[in-house]
Amino acid sequence: MTVLVGYASAHGSTAEIAERIGTLLAGRGHAVEVASLAAVPDTAGYETFVLGSAVHGMAWLPEATAFVEDHRELLASRPVWVFSVGMPAALHGPWKSLTRHEEEKVTGELLAGLHPRGHALFSGVIAPEHLPHSGRAIFKAMGLRYGDYRDWEAVEAFADTVARSLTPAGDS
Repeated sequence: MTVLVGYASAHGSTAEIAERIGTLLAGRGHAVEVASLAAVPDTAGYETFVLGSAVHGMAWLPEATAFVEDHRELLASRPVWVFSVGMPAALHGPWKSLTRHEEEKVTGELLAGLHPRGHALFSGVIAPEHLPHSGRAIFKAMGLRYGDYRDWEAVEAFADTVARSLTPAGDS
């Protein structure tokens, strides 16, 4: 069973999360390819999909949404898991409630009809250079902090859930 761990990453954080998921799945005996969704020319050889994207403006990146739209029929017929990488861990106080809205936006209309077996919302890395000047001012005004908020244990737990649901390579 070949698994595509596909991602759309703006600054590399989502790509690194996808690599970690792929490494864990491969370590559990699965044939895995980790690739940018913009660089996947043919989806026919994949039996399972783990798709992830950075979240900007409460939506997946355009290359991720295009991949889902272009391959919707195939994805609806295969096991699919999804993950999103935003900044929920950077949010504090009343801003923390935005996390729920972000997840609803990502898992709503875009994934309609796909029935993903699971969705995880992870925090990524946020640095000043990732935001336009106006975004930096808003970020600061909200009392948020820059940093690497990735929770590798949560990423590995998600990957473990995916791995446990798949038949190990060689078992039929």
